[in-house]
This record gives sequence, structure tokens and C-alpha cells, in this order.
Amino acid sequence: MSESAEISFQIDGHIALIGINRQHKRNAMRQDMFEQIGAYVAQAQQKARVGILFGHGDNFSSGLDLGEHKERTPIDTLHASRAQGAIMNQLEQGQIPWIAALSGATIGAGFELAAATHIRVADESAFFALPEGRRGIYVGGGASVRVARLISVTRMMDMMLTSRVLSAHEALAANAVQYVVPAGSALAKARELAAVIAENSPISNFAITNTLPRIQDMSHDDGLFVESIMAALVQSSPEAQSGLKDFLEKRARRLDTPKSA
Repeated sequence: MSESAEISFQIDGHIALIGINRQHKRNAMRQDMFEQIGAYVAQAQQKARVGILFGHGDNFSSGLDLGEHKERTPIDTLHASRAQGAIMNQLEQGQIPWIAALSGATIGAGFELAAATHIRVADESAFFALPEGRRGIYVGGGASVRVARLISVTRMMDMMLTSRVLSAHEALAANAVQYVVPAGSALAKARELAAVIAENSPISNFAITNTLPRIQDMSHDDGLFVESIMAALVQSSPEAQSGLKDFLEKRARRLDTPKSA
């Protein structure tokens, strides 16, 4: 494991783990911490098949370090926001899928970081908020795009205007997370999911994480056309041929179907 300031980095087999470790500040994020996450994401893409983003201690992240943010000029804020946006794009549009393991405070920029990942696992201690309206500021890490798409513009507007806090189960109902697990077990669940994802074909994983979001921005016909092109490209890969052969020869892993199915 390597650490730089308050960000840890570890490669465990095919899985990369990036941890926010500023526990005395509930993992509040300074700009240099965002930049270190970006550097580790770049390394992870070369060394792993899937990544996990998590918070050390009881919280994922309580958001921006507001002491640092208060000292910024408007132009500083613009550049910081653009830099954060580029790092979030590395997560969202990079070479490997990312899972967020969430506990405790997942607030502001912490929520934005989680929204840039592809799968979000919350334990029952997790809570979600966008209190920018109360602080007299505005989101700057991509929430207007990513969080609004996850939970809807109207729900995000409610959270920002009223400082409404969502519990883990409310976040699940709002589509902010995909899994809710007992307190303290989010990272274990994320590791379990990452192990499954790491078994997939890398080109299929890349196609899923990079094509699906873009198709949502296209017209109906353009989306269907791009889907057909991607299906043909992935079909031509050696991984596709191997995977189909394994299925036809009954060597492929079976689906974990519900007990009643």
C-alpha cells in the first residue's frame, strides 16, 4: 500500500483501492487530495481491472474543505472546479469500472465523487446531502450533471434548497445508490462486486461504462445505431469468442438467480 498525504492506494490482485484518509476532518477534501486521487486513478487503469473508492474511518467524505474554499477568489474557484471535473471524468470515462463504498457522511463533493463511479454501495450509516444553498455556494464537482441524472433535477433542487438529508435507504429509493448493506460492510460488499466484475472481459466492461452514458445523450435512432456498432466491435474481440465458447460448452459461471426462480 502507498500513501500520499491523506489518500491511500493499494493494488490487490485485479482490484485497485483508493481510500480517503483525513478522518479528523470527516474526510473533507482539499484540492491536492483531488489531484492525488486523479494520479492514483491513472495508475489503477494501468494495473487493475476494477477500482474501489472508499473512506477510511466512519465517513466517506463530508465534502470540500470549506476553510480552503473560503480563501478562493472566483477565478480560483472556476479553475478548481474545472480541475475537479477532469478528475471525476477520469473515474467516469476511464478504462476500468469503479465502485464507491459509502459510509457516514457523503456530502457535497463527497456525493459528487461517489456519483462519478459506476456502482455505489452504501452501508446503513451512510447519509447524503447537498447543503450548498445553506453555505451560500454552488456545487462544482459535476453534481449538476451526474447527481441530477441519478436522482432527478427536482430532487437535487430540493436537497440543495432545503439541505434535506437522505438516509441510505432513501438514497436507494432515489437511485443514488444500487446497494444498501449493514453498517460497516460497504467495503466488503464492494470487494465482492469488484471480484465479479474483474472476471468480465475488459473490453465488455469498457463498452458498458463508456457507451451506456453517452447513448443517454443521443437521439433514439442515434443511440440504437451506436449500440449496434459497439455490439459488432465487442463481438469481434478474442474475449467474446472465448466467453461464448465457454457458455456453449457449459464452462461459464452460472447466473446467481433468485431462490424462487
